Amino acid sequence: MAANFDTVDDYIAAQPGEVQPILHEVRRRALAAVPGAADRISYGIPTITLDCHYVVYFAAWKHHISVYPVPDGGEDFEREIAPFRAAKGTLKFPLGKPMPYEIIEEVATLLSERERRRGGY
Repeated sequence: MAANFDTVDDYIAAQPGEVQPILHEVRRRALAAVPGAADRISYGIPTITLDCHYVVYFAAWKHHISVYPVPDGGEDFEREIAPFRAAKGTLKFPLGKPMPYEIIEEVATLLSERERRRGGY
């Protein structure tokens, strides 16, 4: 990931062909889960923003897609994400297995709700 990208489209286009549709769908679902959201590149990876505040990041790696940060959730949510938790603030979704887009949507929703509470939206 040494390259610099101007847009999320540039980032996705630079990924392997088989990963691009997955990233497009992650982007689409994350944007849909955060009403009024936009996206941009931050720290070299795609970022969903709300009123210029960073909400959720996602990135392609050789063997997985990562989503950052991990929001606090209830017990059911914690059980749901447990197989994907790589570190306190990272979820890793393996490539080559069905992508759990619903979990990614839930992560984006929880993070946007947290951001709205912080910002008083």
